[in-house]
Order: sequence, then structure tokens, then C-alpha cells
Amino acid sequence: MRKISTIEGYIFFFSFQCFTLVKKKANEHVIFLSLFRAGDSPFFFPCRCGLPLVSFLSGTMSHQESQKLDNVNPLETRVEDVIERGDNDFLDDNHDQDEHSESSQSHQAVDESDSSEDEVAPRNTIGDVPLEWYKDEKHIGYDIAGRKITKKERQDKLDSFLASADDSKNWRKIYDEYNDEEVELTKEEIKHIRRLLKGKAPHAEFDPYAPYVDWFKWDDAKHPLSNAPEPKRRFIPSKWESKKVVEYVRAIRKGLIKFDQPKEEPRFYCLWGDDSSSADRTKHLAYIPPPKPKLPGHEESYNPSLEYIPTQEEINSYQLMYEEDRPKFIPKKFTSFRSIPAYENAIKDSFERCLDLYLCPRVRKKRINIDPESLKPKLPSRKDLRPYPSTCYLDYRGHEGAVLSISVEPSGQWIASGSKDGTVRIWEVETGRCLRVWEIGEAVQLVAWNPLPELPVLAASVGADVLILNTGFGNEEEQKRIKELLHIGTPTTDDSDDMSSFLSWIQDEKYDCIRLRHYRTVSSIEWHRKGDYLSTVMPAGESRAVLIHQLSKRLTQRLPFKLHGLPVSSVFHPTRSIFFVATKKNVRVYDLLKQKLIKKLETQLREVSSIAVHPAGDNLIVGSKEGKLCWFDMDLSSKPYKTLKCHPKDITKVAFHRSYPLFASCSDDCTAYIFHGMVYADLNQNPLIVPLEILRGHTSYDGRGVMDCKFHPRQPWLFTAGADSSIKLYCH
Repeated sequence: MRKISTIEGYIFFFSFQCFTLVKKKANEHVIFLSLFRAGDSPFFFPCRCGLPLVSFLSGTMSHQESQKLDNVNPLETRVEDVIERGDNDFLDDNHDQDEHSESSQSHQAVDESDSSEDEVAPRNTIGDVPLEWYKDEKHIGYDIAGRKITKKERQDKLDSFLASADDSKNWRKIYDEYNDEEVELTKEEIKHIRRLLKGKAPHAEFDPYAPYVDWFKWDDAKHPLSNAPEPKRRFIPSKWESKKVVEYVRAIRKGLIKFDQPKEEPRFYCLWGDDSSSADRTKHLAYIPPPKPKLPGHEESYNPSLEYIPTQEEINSYQLMYEEDRPKFIPKKFTSFRSIPAYENAIKDSFERCLDLYLCPRVRKKRINIDPESLKPKLPSRKDLRPYPSTCYLDYRGHEGAVLSISVEPSGQWIASGSKDGTVRIWEVETGRCLRVWEIGEAVQLVAWNPLPELPVLAASVGADVLILNTGFGNEEEQKRIKELLHIGTPTTDDSDDMSSFLSWIQDEKYDCIRLRHYRTVSSIEWHRKGDYLSTVMPAGESRAVLIHQLSKRLTQRLPFKLHGLPVSSVFHPTRSIFFVATKKNVRVYDLLKQKLIKKLETQLREVSSIAVHPAGDNLIVGSKEGKLCWFDMDLSSKPYKTLKCHPKDITKVAFHRSYPLFASCSDDCTAYIFHGMVYADLNQNPLIVPLEILRGHTSYDGRGVMDCKFHPRQPWLFTAGADSSIKLYCH
């Protein structure tokens, strides 16, 4: 049995009068401590403990009873805060909390931890379960009897804001989510928090700089910690150190160790020399020598020659000049040094010199000496790339206007030309003899020979009409077949795809040919390799700008694709059913069998003027009106493989040779460029492009130069048509 004078520090009795009411429930006494002052209404505060009331009132209890009393939760009573604050409203709130706790019966069977008297055990019974599991529930945990512990009703944000505005001590309150209550910090706790935020110890009585206590020395010490005598090695020289000294002496004598020699400053130095050559300056990495002033000449002499001394007229003319153009120094002649006056601009010149040194942009520029020849690409010699056209061999004359287009017969024996004078002529290649002339009466924009040798017909574009002319070559059977092919009994119109109002097939009796009448001007004609199909391009034709005609069936169909932009030219693939359409910005590649877009080539040019496809079909060249020529490798990318800036003016035509690795371009600058373009079968090797020759000979007329160029189908020859009404043949 032990006697207690207080209830283990949980309840204090100061100037309060108190009495107890006892209620027995489940072998447990609930003590209601009523704390009140004189004139105040009493407040009943419950304090639960499992000990007999007599022992509590008498002040004597057993050891087991005292342990039960130790388990009383100080946060349940909170009598310290009540006594410290002395606030009746606070007591009333605790009274309401007690009623709510009794109704929910949430704190009757809670086992509190007795690990430490300073720790406050949690009130809920959920254990280590996260609180998020009870986020959407009305209760939080269960008591020992298995009943739900209901959550306390919380105020909404508006009420809590109004309450916080009215309560001046609201900033001290903290909501304890684990115990579901609001805790108000005391002044001592706030002081501890502030000290912790400042990096100090929480308790003010703690001295972090306490004097050091030497536990091994004290005033009454009679014996030292060790009475061992001093060792002998502290009084005799070290043998190991003497050995190291001998090693260093030998290394110095042998020259293995060298000392820095003292720097000898030169007695004399060059006043006008370059500071960058000095040794101490060159040690610095980014040292830039300051600019040197101009060295004095003969005119700065005190006794210069007469030719350096200006006359009075020259001195007067200096006054009329601008200040920046006026000479800074005028030479004068003196008999001796003693008669030379002080320099009147000495201070000004010194200031300007210092200002120049301060404001001078001092940037280190690294100059790289590179041989320009090493930057050139290593290309094969032109002698190794022969044959290619280089010399003008023949000049075909007979047209009275600019020759706008030429076309070579598949065998290479004949050449056709169309001129601005309204005629179509056929020439013999080797002799330059004109064999036949058609007087059309209107400018012939294009001529194109059929690629089949057994079908020698010629297509000519005249405004909005395309004439299929019989050249008269071939044997009797071929001529009979051609006449049957070019004969139309009655004028027919193509009703397919509603083309009747846009194109008509007409029999032309004057020239005994077929006339394809379009509704817009035709700018391009291209034959298919089989010779039965013909494509025409009308830039202003909108959705029917590109048409494909079948000569044997006399049918016409438009391209079943939507064109983005104005078309310029069209080309058939040499071996496959692929069709190329060049607009002003891009080149679109279509598959006619599958009727879909295969690829879109981005030229990155201002405006496309012409297009040509390599005989293998995997490469093509595009000419532009800004003088650039683009080489496309369709297996490599949709962007140009090479862009050549060769002509200063517009490129009018580009062409590939059928059998030789050659391609050419002609321009309005009256020149034609010959290039070597080798395409390898190995896909890992890029095409080889080498410029070979610049062909000249045409003259400019009305601002135009070379209008068209075509290669001979078998020989490395090039035909060019110029605005000077001439056709030239260049051979190797």
C-alpha cells in the first residue's frame, strides 16, 4: 500500500473547489471531478479508472491500483489546459466532448500504452491500418466490443472560417487526423517549436557551449597517467632520414633533380617591339597584345626636309577639311632641341590612347590555314569520263522564229522541231537537210515523236489542240496501218467521265491527222513507252489538268487523283506503270494500277520548270526557274540528294541519255551544261555526279536563250534548240 497526495500529476488542485460524484458501471468507477470557482457554474469532468472509490478518496491504494491509475490518458482529462487557461467556454466544450464520447462509447475499453508517462497513446483502435481506408466511411475503427467508432461532425469551410475569424487563438489549433480531434498548442509547445525552427535546443535551460571537463586532469592529482621515461629515439639523429638525405644529394649531383633558375630581367628591351613575343606573356592562354601606335616618321622630326613641310596654302586648305580627314600633326622646322615648344595636344593624345586601349574590341580569332584545293571533292578526271558532247558539229537553219521544242526519232536518223513561226519541220540528223514542213499557222509549243520505230507518228501541240501527224516514214504496210489508226469517220467525243465538253477527237482533213481539241492550253506532251498512250498537261485545267489518251481506242481519261498545286509537266516511268506529275513546288509519284500515291518528292525550289526520269527509273532530275537542278534518289529519300546551282537564269529543259551516263540542262543564259551521272547497281553506293562541259553557241533573242535540249538515242550527242531560230548538234 502506498499513499498518494496527487493523482499522478494528471489533475492539479490549486485555488479550485472540487467535489466528486461517483457512478458505478461494469465494475469500474467513473469519477466526475467538478471544477469551479466561486460564482461559476460547475463543470463535471470524467476521469475513468478501474480502482475502488474508497481507495481513491482515502488516498491509499495498492500497487496494481496505482498502475491502473497510471494508465489514465492525460489528453482525456486535459485538466492542465483547463487550469492554465481558466476559460469557461473551453470547459463547456470539453463537457460536450464527454457527452459525445459517452454516446458513441468509443473510449470505454481502450488499452493505453504504458511505455512512457510523457507519450500520449492514440484514441482510435484501427491499429496500423491507413486512415485513407476510412476516408469515405462514417466511422473510424472499432472498439473492443466490436462497435463502430463514429467520426465527429466537422464544420464546413464557411463556418470554420467564421469561427477562425472570431477566435484570436485559432492559429494555435491543429487537427489531429489520427485521433480525430483538434489540439491547441500551449505556449510552452510554441516556444519549443520556435527554438527548433531556429536550430536551437528545444529546452531553454540546455547549454550547448558548456565548459569542457577534462576527466583525466584534476587539481589533486598526485601521479601522472603514465610514468614511462622519454624514449631514446627522441634524442639521437634518425638513420632513415640520413639515408633519404644521401639519396637526394646523389640525385641532385646526377642532374635528376633540377631547381628553377632565378629569372634574369633584361637590362634593355625593345620599346616598339611586340609584347606577344615575350616569354612571360606567352605563358598566358588568352593573352592578346594591345594595339601599337603608329611609329614616327620623317615628318615628326624637329628638323625635317623641305618636302615634308607644308606651305601656307596647304595649311589653309586643312582648315576647310573635315576634322576626321584633317592631318593630326603638321611638321615644323626648328633649329635645335632647345627651341622646340611643349606639345600642346600631349594630354589629349594620352587620353585618347588610353581610351583606345580600354574600348578596343580585343577578340582572339583563330586563323586556320587550309589549302583551297583540299576542300574540293575528289572527282575523276574528265578524260576518263569520255565520250560526252563538247563541240558544235552541225547547225540546222530554216526556221524564221524561235525554236520552242525538238524531238529525236527512236532510231536517231530524224529530228523534228516546232517553232514560233507556226511550222513543224523534220530534219535529217547527219546532213542537216530539211525533209518535210507542216504550215500550222500558229506557234508550235511542243513536238514529241512516238517511241515505237514501227509507228512513226508525231504529236505537236498548237495552243489548245494536239495534232497527231503522219511523218510518211516506213514501208507500205506501216503506212497503211498508220492511216487506219489516224482515220476517224465522224467526229467523236469521249463520254467517259463526262469529258464531252472538255475534249473532242476530230479528223483534220488538211493535214490528214487527228486533232485532239482541249479546252485549255497544253503545256506538256509525253508518250508512253508502248506508244499507244499519250499524256497532256493543261496548267489551267483544274481537276482535268492531266489527261491520258489512248490512240488505238480513241479514249481519254483524266488522272484519278487530286492535284495539289498547278501541274507543270508529266512523265511516264520507263519500265513500270508509274506516273510522275510535277507541280510548281513538288513532284508526286502515282501507281496507275493500284491508283494510289506512292511518294511525294519535296523539291525545296521556288518553281519547277521541267523534269526527266533516269532510264533505270529510280532517279530523276528536276529543273527550276531559279537556275537550280535537283537530283532525286527515290530509294534514298523524298528530299534532293544533290542540288546544283549551275545556271544564272531559268532552266528551260533537262534530259537524260538512254544508254550513256549523261544528263544535260539548258537555260535562258544561252548555255547547256553536260553532267556525268553514274547510277550504280549497288544500293550502298551513292550516284556519282560530275560536271563535264558548258556548251555555248546560241545567242539571246527577246530575253530567251536555249529553249530545249535532247540527247541522241544511240550516240553521245546533244541537240539544242534556241530562241535565235537555230538548232545545233554537239558531238564528242
